[in-house]
Amino acid sequence: MASSSYFLMSALLALLSSQVIASDPSPLQDFCVADLYSPVKVNGFVCKDPMAVSADDFFKAANLDKPRDTMKSKVGSNVTLINVMQLPGLNTLGISLARIDYAPMGENPPHTHPRATEILTVLEGTLYVGFVTSNPNKLFAKVLNKGDVFVFPEGLIHFQFNPIHDKPAVAIAALSSQNPGVITIANAVFGSKPPISDDVLAKAFQVEKGTIDWLQAQFWEDNHY
Repeated sequence: MASSSYFLMSALLALLSSQVIASDPSPLQDFCVADLYSPVKVNGFVCKDPMAVSADDFFKAANLDKPRDTMKSKVGSNVTLINVMQLPGLNTLGISLARIDYAPMGENPPHTHPRATEILTVLEGTLYVGFVTSNPNKLFAKVLNKGDVFVFPEGLIHFQFNPIHDKPAVAIAALSSQNPGVITIANAVFGSKPPISDDVLAKAFQVEKGTIDWLQAQFWEDNHY
């Protein structure tokens, strides 16, 4: 009886532990530079031979001090992401970085990172930012100025908007995954391939199917942001 209780307790602790560490795995060595060309498929990337690793594997001349073009974006923003695909030395380290440029009145539209918490620092300008919790969908929002910091919890829908009509804004974001992923809500809902059924979306948004058809046509024509 005691052994059965011990087994059940051990199984419960193992289950709880698996939930706690359900994120990027911790490294078991000093580094594991990603071999981006290996045919072996694993969760993440296979380690490059340590003897073939050089300082360049941990370096990228990313020019993150240079402004990015926001004119080609319909939402008025440009995200420059530095993840494991651009910097192989990030493999297994559970971190990545992004520079975000915002045109006047530009935004980084509502989106989510399924594998990362994000901490955002405003370098220039002003941003209205926020995130929405899971049901019942409470909004936490704040106006940020130069030097301010805001955190977006992992997996929650969040956004940034430059409310100033004549000045751009710039921010740097750190994310707690080597490959945080991004799901832009409008793109996912109205621009999926193949498209979600008109009936499903019309019912969900409580609008006519013609409105859904128009929205889907816009996103298919424009592709993704």
